[in-house]
Amino acid sequence: MLITKASEYAILSLIVLSKEKKPMGSESLAKQLSIPKSFLAKILQSLAKAEILKSFKGINGGFALANEAKNINMLDIMSAVEGKSPAVFECSPSENDCPSDKANICSIWPFLNKLQGKIDDFLAELTLADILE
Repeated sequence: MLITKASEYAILSLIVLSKEKKPMGSESLAKQLSIPKSFLAKILQSLAKAEILKSFKGINGGFALANEAKNINMLDIMSAVEGKSPAVFECSPSENDCPSDKANICSIWPFLNKLQGKIDDFLAELTLADILE
């Protein structure tokens, strides 16, 4: 599945954070988006680890974008929260890593692999700024 709840919540959170002038705490963000706080906290930590967000400690702490929205692409966001590149199909980009070990006889593997490449390219070009427009 390409867009999981984690990816969806990450994108929604980044949209809200892009409009904030100061860091926003996970609790306030979770309440505003009606997202379970513990789940959102893990998502925000993943985004901070990937340097998409900056994390600030203290009473006025929270999260803020680490870069301008035009420099944050969907592929990076989704990869950060999923722990791997988002995939539409269970096919691997490498015949050697095929989950079913049948890539060498699969007649649709070349097509699915090419389609996944185009989707990856699209997500790499699509930025947070594009979504904000």
